[in-house]
Amino acid sequence: MVLGSDFRRWEVGWWAAALVSWLPAAPARAECPIRFRDVTAQTGIDFVHTDGGSGRKYIVESMSAGLATFDYDNDGKIDIYFLNGRPLAGRKTKVPPKNRLYRNLGGFRFKDVTDEAGVGGGAGFGLGVCAGDYDNDGHQDLYLNNYGENILYHNNGDGTFTDVTRKAGVGRGRKVGAGACFLDYDNDGLLDLYVANYVKFSEQKPVVIMHGSQHVYPGPKDYLPETHNLFHNNGDGTFTDVSKQAGIAAHPGTGMGMISADYDNDGYPDIFVANDVAQNFLFHNNRDGTFTEVALRAGVALDMNGIPHGNMGVDCADYDHSGLLSFFVTAYQGELKTLYKNLGNGTFNDATLLSGAGAGSLPYVTWGCGFVDFDNDGYRDLFLVCGHLDDNVEKYDDTTSYRCRNVVLRNLGNGKFVDVTRQCGDVAKLRMSGRGVAFDDLDNDGRIDVVILNSNDRPTILRNESPSGNHWIQIRLQGVRTNRDGVGARVYVVAGDLEQMDEVHSGRGYQSHWGTRLHFGLGKHQRADRIEVHWPRSRIVDILENVPADRLMTIAEGSAPSKLKPLFVYPQAPKIR
Repeated sequence: MVLGSDFRRWEVGWWAAALVSWLPAAPARAECPIRFRDVTAQTGIDFVHTDGGSGRKYIVESMSAGLATFDYDNDGKIDIYFLNGRPLAGRKTKVPPKNRLYRNLGGFRFKDVTDEAGVGGGAGFGLGVCAGDYDNDGHQDLYLNNYGENILYHNNGDGTFTDVTRKAGVGRGRKVGAGACFLDYDNDGLLDLYVANYVKFSEQKPVVIMHGSQHVYPGPKDYLPETHNLFHNNGDGTFTDVSKQAGIAAHPGTGMGMISADYDNDGYPDIFVANDVAQNFLFHNNRDGTFTEVALRAGVALDMNGIPHGNMGVDCADYDHSGLLSFFVTAYQGELKTLYKNLGNGTFNDATLLSGAGAGSLPYVTWGCGFVDFDNDGYRDLFLVCGHLDDNVEKYDDTTSYRCRNVVLRNLGNGKFVDVTRQCGDVAKLRMSGRGVAFDDLDNDGRIDVVILNSNDRPTILRNESPSGNHWIQIRLQGVRTNRDGVGARVYVVAGDLEQMDEVHSGRGYQSHWGTRLHFGLGKHQRADRIEVHWPRSRIVDILENVPADRLMTIAEGSAPSKLKPLFVYPQAPKIR
């Protein structure tokens, strides 16, 4: 028997509980313009997740799993792909579980097309997933980051996918996966692939942890951390593992969620990895094919007290209209979830307490998260998915629960957030143990909906029925010289006094993917005065003016040339060594 090395994770200190009183809460009678309705039962989605467990408490069970929302058949409607766990040692099942792809039929009805599409996942244990058009043929492909061999599914453009993992060279062996993302790190117009990994784990060498009389999951400190992988796209359907020469392999870590984002506005994507009970990674892109890990000097490795958290998911956004991408990271129970505010000089400030971005979540383990403008007021709110690892946690800890409510934090537009969970419909009524979450407009009504993968349970589909009357614009980019999905491209939208910025990402949150189609709330403005698209490879700037609101639109690279001077310009940032 091996006793756990990280019992701090199961303890909620008095100091942490005291911090709750510092965080702003919504006034009891405040009007909240955000409303969600649970429509899971009407969708036709019959997926049920399994963690593959047999009672042996393997660490990979607690991590499973993420999901993806993307338009696999290019019909203009967002589809849903759920990951699932295969049976682990000691578990027997008559029907092996599969990943599931659900085609959006419209009207919040979905059809299971897994078998005809060929994306059941084989023998892999699903953990992370991302989508991206790696061969620029106009159809988004899927990459699965598993426990075991990973899978690259090529989208054939006819509703089917082909497993091209071996040909592409991105299988990665039998590691424990985590988040993954496509990114064009060298701006050559081809999507490369970053694959985060977790710990060196074996079913044949179990680690047994007891908390009193209760058998609980081990923590990451009970294993050695794993190295991560960076694959360069060769342009011929194959990839080359460049982890060592790029400087990635020198930094093993307990990767969980991750996101690639240009935090310093130099036109080259950087990489943020949320590590579990360890310092986070921020890989700065040196623009020469290499990366430098700068998380500690940038101020995003630890919290304000210099303490590493049990980090799970991460998302980024320009939440305060500063023109800079800030990061939000979820964490374990008793740990404040952290908002790292981008200061614009290559460093960040822990703004969690000042902003209220940790409100309502302290007692819970939090996983998936996202910056999303739910009420279309032009400011991005926060959604946090909660749920404990251990289904027996209440037997040894009465401060938390296995199944619990999720958390909705409304952005007040002044740099602060307020907890509105109890005022925004069905969110507060639901008690699940969530993991991955995705945010997309499932019915094309301009309001972003929520899909949650719940551990060992059915998913949750929340329809956004916010009655604000605010306007919106959604934009899908189509690269020509830049990669076809426009991953890494920047979009600026100006509507009256609102000036917003967003960037196209692949892979984000907790081991999930969503949001290839960008969404901007416009408040009461009935049109966007100006839309600027900055393409990272060509450095073309497309500018559109006086664009009517409440529409989905596609902007192709070079389709809107203008003699106007761009309002925003990439700086020539110095290399960091």
